[in-house]
Amino acid sequence: MKTYIKDIEIDIPCQISGWIEKIREQKTMLFVILRDRSGQVQVTIEKERLPEEAKMVSKLLKDSVLSVYGRAVKAEFVRPYGIEFLPEQIVVESESKVLPIDKDSSSELKLDCRWIDLRDEKKRLIFEIRTFVEQAMREYFLEHGMIEIHSPKITSQCSEGGADVFAVDYYGQKAYLTQSPQFYKQMAMASGFERVFEIGAYYRAEKSYTARHTAESTCVDFEIADIKSHHEIIDFEEDWILYVLAKVKERYGTVIKSMFDSEIVLPTGKIPRIKLCDVFKIFKEKYGIDTPESKQLDLDPDAEKLICEYAKDYLGSELVFITDYPAEARAFYTKRESDSSLDSMSLDLLYRGWEMSSGAVREHRYEVLKKQIKEKGIDSEKMEGYLKFFQYGCPPHGGIGFGIDRFICKMLGLSSIKDSIFVFRGPSRLMP
Repeated sequence: MKTYIKDIEIDIPCQISGWIEKIREQKTMLFVILRDRSGQVQVTIEKERLPEEAKMVSKLLKDSVLSVYGRAVKAEFVRPYGIEFLPEQIVVESESKVLPIDKDSSSELKLDCRWIDLRDEKKRLIFEIRTFVEQAMREYFLEHGMIEIHSPKITSQCSEGGADVFAVDYYGQKAYLTQSPQFYKQMAMASGFERVFEIGAYYRAEKSYTARHTAESTCVDFEIADIKSHHEIIDFEEDWILYVLAKVKERYGTVIKSMFDSEIVLPTGKIPRIKLCDVFKIFKEKYGIDTPESKQLDLDPDAEKLICEYAKDYLGSELVFITDYPAEARAFYTKRESDSSLDSMSLDLLYRGWEMSSGAVREHRYEVLKKQIKEKGIDSEKMEGYLKFFQYGCPPHGGIGFGIDRFICKMLGLSSIKDSIFVFRGPSRLMP
């Protein structure tokens, strides 16, 4: 059984394995820096004692893989490790060719060779932290009595009304890759689950080439029954995300600061909540920006960045909730403030200039929902399967969808969402 380099004990025989980081040859000795995910160690090969092994290893290139059986001894002169590993047996597991990328290669070439690019310690750490983040998210949900679901990713209906979807052939029928688990979360509400969450893939066929868009991403969703106001959703999401950030700060705060030059900063108080209409008032009063009424239905990327700067500078928070979007700008299933209102019971959470989540109280009344589908110009016949969820008793409910890829990207101060996703998918990338 392999021993990780960080777990090597002095004078205890063991087997280590990993990639060759560097080879340095002298007349009588061969020094190999071997690395695995836990660290590096110097393997010192005496040519006279292991002539065949020394000859074999000396011909290898960087990133060839070795398994080495032997023992470690203290070696004060070996910096920065303080030990060296003396082999008894060496097996070449895999010979590497000259690597097709290096640190100066283009970002696209690095994506072509993603598995090699990920051998970097800093990049591996991104996914170690991401694993911990998802654990903390799930931990909070479970502590609050929620049920985890895994909804289908192939569906006959479009959750957002038909735009930006990937169509697939499903045994001769037309189907779609899901844009979100929204319909199935609402199905769970009608099933009486009352509190559910999901961490899963979703797909958007947007031809966007920005630092924050992707065709396939991972979303964290939750839905809660008996929600009467979107501020109840905000209360829950606020406690949840601050719990996660506090956990990450405690476990990885120092490492994130040293490796990524990013600091986990929690708000000085509650996360600010600003109505969308008030955002544009702030822009005019604080920055002299007069936003045309026709552009006050939503926030564009520049506006998201600016309101986050305002929240940070004036409200002491890198997180900010934007609420009460016009109903015409939200999905058909979003509940309105009242049946005659033009505003919806909706919310977005922004973090360091990007939208992280979008949510709302959902319209659960069958006739009203059917009316809103018609108002959006959606064919109600195509929504019959969805509408059935609300014909046999369904409680009021609401929830959010949260983009974990974006969250990791911003939390660590990465330049693009491509860096926070294991293998990126976009309009021009289907490999590896």
